Amino acid sequence: MASVALVSVLGPDRVGLVAAIAEHLFDVGVNLRDTTFTALGAGAEFVALCELPADLTAADIEAGLKQLPELEGADVRAVPYAFDPSPGPAGTITHRIAISGADQLGLVARLSEVFKQYEANIVRLEARKLPDAEGGLYVTRFAVSIPADRTDLCLATVSNTAGSLRMDCDVEESSL
Repeated sequence: MASVALVSVLGPDRVGLVAAIAEHLFDVGVNLRDTTFTALGAGAEFVALCELPADLTAADIEAGLKQLPELEGADVRAVPYAFDPSPGPAGTITHRIAISGADQLGLVARLSEVFKQYEANIVRLEARKLPDAEGGLYVTRFAVSIPADRTDLCLATVSNTAGSLRMDCDVEESSL
């Protein structure tokens, strides 16, 4: 198997940022595996597992990315990835859950505890406070892997927890 590196970029958000990173990685022969990008206020974060060609190291990737003008002022890192890049069974998303309503201190902590109680693995998490012009809601999205024998109880507890906080809870089964 090819060597794998974890590439992360944290810096100012700019139009064309993902394009510049992805183009550079493509040009040097890198294959992107799991990849995420998100705008974080005025900043942005790009994180990817990258399969490297035999003649390229994580240090080479980092040095090349640091030369891109679009990444000026960004913290760029590329390190060898020491874990298996293929997800195990707990990495298979069985449900996508969206919780929305007024911002609640400790919401992510409370819901994370529910998932832990039912041995459900959080595969992806996104939490965001929408601007007042978009309703000012706090929206949290979980992509989780729930054991089949615990699904009904877990989802009922998540829904009850959201309801007790006067928040909406939408659940969707995932086929991915």
